Amino acid sequence: MIWQDILMMIGGFGFAIALIPSLIGKSKPAKSTCAITGGILTSYVVAMATLGLYFSAIATGITATMWWLLLIQQLRRAK
Repeated sequence: MIWQDILMMIGGFGFAIALIPSLIGKSKPAKSTCAITGGILTSYVVAMATLGLYFSAIATGITATMWWLLLIQQLRRAK
């Protein structure tokens, strides 16, 4: 494991922890913010995995999933 993988993994988990209040709270980011951020992070996961940065990919995948869940919450709220 290289130090960059560890650093990006820690950052990925930090971002995921920071999103918990948005997931459980009433206030949500805009749908476009959720979709764009989720899409970009998903592409990062693919890039990280192909570079062998598997721990970073997992942590970023969790964060990306949380953004997609926020989008789903927003779409359900709009109904």
